[in-house]
Order: sequence, then structure tokens, then C-alpha cells
Amino acid sequence: MENKPIARTFRLMSQLMELHEVNPFKIKSIANAAFKLDKLPFALAGKTLAELEKIDGVGKSIASKVVELLETGVIAEMQELLAQTPEGIVEMLGIKGIGPKKIAIIWHDLGIETIGELYYACNENRLIEAKGFGLKTQEEIRKVIEYRMASNGKFLYAQVEPEAEKLITLLKDTLPSALICFAGEYRRSCEIITELVLVVGSRDQELLINTLNNSGILNNVVHNGDHLNGELESGLLVDLVCVTKMDFYQTLFMQTGTDKHIETVLSRIAVPLDIPESEELIYHKAGLEYIPAELREDDRYIDLARDKKLPTLINQFDLKGSLHNHSTWSDGVNTLEEMALYCRDNLKLEYLGICDHSKSAVYAKGLSIERVLQQHEEIDHLNKKLEGFHIFKSIESDILGDGSLDYPDEILQRFDFIVASVHSNLKMSEDKATARIIKAVENPYTTILGHPTGRLLLSREGYPIDHQKVIDACAANGVVIEINANPLRLDLDWRWHQYALNKGVMLSINPDAHRTSGFHDMKYGVLVGRKGGLIKDKCLNTMSVGEIDAFFKSKKK
Repeated sequence: MENKPIARTFRLMSQLMELHEVNPFKIKSIANAAFKLDKLPFALAGKTLAELEKIDGVGKSIASKVVELLETGVIAEMQELLAQTPEGIVEMLGIKGIGPKKIAIIWHDLGIETIGELYYACNENRLIEAKGFGLKTQEEIRKVIEYRMASNGKFLYAQVEPEAEKLITLLKDTLPSALICFAGEYRRSCEIITELVLVVGSRDQELLINTLNNSGILNNVVHNGDHLNGELESGLLVDLVCVTKMDFYQTLFMQTGTDKHIETVLSRIAVPLDIPESEELIYHKAGLEYIPAELREDDRYIDLARDKKLPTLINQFDLKGSLHNHSTWSDGVNTLEEMALYCRDNLKLEYLGICDHSKSAVYAKGLSIERVLQQHEEIDHLNKKLEGFHIFKSIESDILGDGSLDYPDEILQRFDFIVASVHSNLKMSEDKATARIIKAVENPYTTILGHPTGRLLLSREGYPIDHQKVIDACAANGVVIEINANPLRLDLDWRWHQYALNKGVMLSINPDAHRTSGFHDMKYGVLVGRKGGLIKDKCLNTMSVGEIDAFFKSKKK
């Protein structure tokens, strides 16, 4: 073992000791040793204990630990500390700008144990409430985590979107007469993007290369036949496929769908494609209805396209209201009135469902019973004050460890509807986690099952559940399932939408907004809903205010 990994081990050990509040003199001794060992001009491996003890700043105790590490690969004292520390907390120790003391607050006071949860907390503005944190620190942590997330070459759709739009705008401004369109994962609205693909119908590559090289948008541009490759500032790889206008639509088709989808469609075409003038013509020649890009993952929609029974996919203009949102009553940034006015005046919606956190969510200023009643008074006042708009009384009730909801029945019955969600004890077995959620679904007051798996994309796996059993339980109990539109969640996963819809379960596109800008996340929910084949009539919040009011009252009966 070389000196640097030895020094890193001692550095981590000192951080763990500080995290667990070990004797400060001992912490300082280990931290100093880490620094000294890293700067030594000779190798530690091969030195005897006596030789190590003579090194300035080492001494007998540190020397014995170095020997132990060299001989066994571990330090027993450090292993004991690691055993007491969640893996995600250890990972946080590697983030620049957050020391062990701040991580201890994040862990113990906020109940956050993974980097994904920490990133989510930053986006919810939750860190600024903690001791020793502020808006600036929160923003710095968020940026560092985003950089780490990007380093593995995978990006959230919402992360890619701003740079993708800048790039396509540049291309269209440079080549105004060209045919230009996104393809690949981005056009299919995949939740995770590994490469941004665009098809350009123009042969003016020289102008394109010169423009891109001087744009500051696309870096390291390489010309490879019909392809121009580069990367965005974030590190996302970009592939520009440059063809003639005649070849544009066939190339766009070939570059958009998955291999299985393309092979299945082409296998149905007996004659050469020649030069198709649209993608619709390709599907027509295959005897199929045109399949939207979002549905081109595999062959699952081929039979429906053959029978002209493809779903008319939902769009953002179909939404009439926003359910599952938070205000300053719990961990939101904007007041209840500000949230309502933004929905009414900016988004032209008819209603708002306010779902602040329930009392068990102490980390999010969950509402006590007294505060629930106070909030209901404010809602009654606002509903009289706001013309042409309605606020529904709701709560995001924690699903407790045994599957029960977070208030007694006499309080639950006061709400218009209830979103039931899991926020704690995420490490159950699949059987226990499934049974827990099913019990909550069977509660007669549960209206919507919130973010069913609790996943945080690129950050945290969802808790293990048997999707079929949970969806079947929702079908049996008339419970709606949320598509949480937060781009970190997009949960329920689109791969389960059709199973739910076929079982008669309605879905609801909910932004989980903690500030007015969060309402705009509904577009990501719409995209993933389209990907799952969601239609307007199967989405709860496409109902008008009168229709959804009747729905809630019927459910309560």
C-alpha cells in the first residue's frame, strides 16, 4: 500500500471520529498524522514499527495503526466507527464544503442519510432551517452534488433540458432552412439521458462546425463522417447526425426508437423505404398508426398501432389543477395565498390541493393537530376571498411503520382528500414494505398514494415493493396513484403505468411543489405520463373543479 491511500484512510478516520464526537485531542492527532504521512519523501510500507515510531508527528499509537493497516488492510478502531455510520453518510464526508460537524446535523437533526436525500432537501429549501446552514451553503452543496451526479455520464432529463434548448436554438439560427430535430433518449422523454442526439437535415457542415467551435455551448467538436460529436459544458455527450434533407425523416426514425422498436417496424415493410417524406409514411408502410416518440421504447405498442387503437396521449393543457403541494405551513417557500394566486393567475388553473407534511415529519415542520385546524381556517378564508379558484384541504400523511396514517380518524375525515406517502424506515424487506403500503391503501381515508417507491433518480433506489400487489390494492380500494412530477422522482415509474391503467387505477400528475416555480415540474410529469401511455380521462387532475370536488366527496362516502 502506498502512502497516499494510507493518508486517506487516516483522514477518513479523523472525520468519522469528529462525526461521532470522539475526544478532540485524539481527532487532532489522527488528522495531523494523515497530513504528515501524505508528505513523507519515503514509502511507509516495509518500515518496522520501531522505524515508524521515530517519524516526526507519528509516535507509538499512530505507528501501530499504520502497521495494522499495512498487515490487515483495515484499522479495527476505524471499522467500529464505520459500522456505526450509514454508507451514505460516509459518502457525504467526501463532498467538499461539508465538514463532519455539518454532516452530523444533516444526519441527526434532518434525518438525511444519503447524498440523494441531501440533494432533494436542497431543492426543497430544507437545509436553510438547520443550525449553521444558510441559503449560500445550501446552494454550494447543491452544485457540488450536481457535479458528482454528472460525473458518471448520466443526467436527469430536467438537467439536460436547458443546454439542449440552447443548442437546438443555435442550430436553427445558424441553419434557418435546415430540418432539425432531437432524437434518441431525449426525444423519447427518457427520465435519464446518457447522450443528446440531434438529426440535422443540411449538408452545410463547414458552417455548422465553425459555429459550434465558437459557440461556447458545444466543446471538443470532432467531425466523423456524417456525425459531429462533442460535449456540453455539463459533460453530456452530443451526437449531431448530419444528412441531406431527403434522408432526414428516415434518419430521424432510425435515430429515435430503440433497436427493438426499429427492427419490429422495419420487419413489417416488404418493399424498400425509398425516401420517406415523413415518419408517418414509414409507419403507414408498416401497416401501423403513427407511434409518438415517447412510446418507441420497444414493441409494446405495435399491436395497438396495427389495430389503430393507440392512446391519445395526455398533454399539459389537459391539466385543470395541481394536487400535492407544500406551503410555509410546513417546509414550503411560499405562503398558501401566494401558491394559490400563482396557480390561478399565472398557470390559469382552477384549483390547488395543499398537502403540507403531517405531524410525524418533524424535519419538515409537520403540522400538529392544532395547526391543521388553523390552516383549515385560513383555507376557508381564502376560498371566500379568491374568485374563480378553490383550495382543497389536504395533507401529505406519513405512512407510519405499521402502515397506519399519521392522524386519528376524527382529524383525517376533516380533509377533502389525503395523499399517503412513505418518508421514513425505507429499509424494509419487500414483503414488509409492500404490506405496509397496502395497509395504508386500504385505509378508507387514503385518496392518493404518493411517490410509491420513494426513489430519487441517480441518487437513491426506491424501497422494494411488489408493484403488482400495490397496484392491485389501489384498484380494489379506489385509490389514485401519483406520478410525482419532481424530476428527481418521476414516481410511479412509467413502466408500470399501463398495468395500473389496465387495472382501472387512475393516475394523478402532482408536482410536489415547495415553491411557486415548482408547479412547472408538472410538465415532466406529463412527459413521463405520455411515456407510460396516459390519457386525459385516466388522469385525476384533468377533472374540472366541480368534477374533482364530486370525486373527493364520493370517495369520502
